[in-house]
Amino acid sequence: MAEDEPARPPAVRARGLWKGFGGRLAVSGVDLDLPAGRLVGLVGPNGAGKTTTLAMMTGLLRPDSGTVETAGHDVWRTPELVKPRIGLLPEGLRLFERLTGRELLTHQGVLRGLPYDEVTRRADRLLDVFGLAQAQHTMVVDYSTGMRKKTGLAAALLHNPDVLFLDEPFEGVDPVSAQVIRDVLARYTASGGTVVLSSHVMELVESLCDWVAVMAGGRIRAAGPLAGVRGAAPTLQAAFLGLVGAQDSGGGARLDWLGGTR
Repeated sequence: MAEDEPARPPAVRARGLWKGFGGRLAVSGVDLDLPAGRLVGLVGPNGAGKTTTLAMMTGLLRPDSGTVETAGHDVWRTPELVKPRIGLLPEGLRLFERLTGRELLTHQGVLRGLPYDEVTRRADRLLDVFGLAQAQHTMVVDYSTGMRKKTGLAAALLHNPDVLFLDEPFEGVDPVSAQVIRDVLARYTASGGTVVLSSHVMELVESLCDWVAVMAGGRIRAAGPLAGVRGAAPTLQAAFLGLVGAQDSGGGARLDWLGGTR
């Protein structure tokens, strides 16, 4: 951002988010401002509360208490203003499997209120960029995991959202498809879009994101530019282990029989 360019308001502003399930707290008082126009990583181990937090930020899950503003609007008071401005690729992606890739994108575009000709134009470009053009008339049920992820991401981008939420977008994706997704996300943020990416793979986030929030036990342990969160640690993984107080469990010593001669 240029020095004379005014600062943009946060893409997401969360205050006092709490969410529990059956007496177990999944998210415990999250306060977080996610900057606009950046590729933001929400990182933490499995069970840290990342998916629950993203669900509350996108209006899929109502918090027990607290507020969220996404794309400048309250998610729960004015959902009709938020939904058109966000895109979502959720964990455990489910698509309409009896549609072809082309039909699925067309359905999503028309559902979003785009003119049919514009849907066709955008779908053509997305199918080409994601390497799905040859499979566009194949039913989604026959797609590989990587093809499904790319189709889901194409559907999330079709209406040109302000903020794109991705929950474990690279899980189960082959290296070629992963690189395509990386390139698309880099271009999207370079043009002013915001990506909020959840992952438990620190190396992935470190190579992709320039702003990071570290989550563990339902709480935000650190947040800010990647270099600041990493600090003096050699890697984000090392910084994370220090933030959550992880210690050597001694598991290797207890498994001293493993791999030994019979």
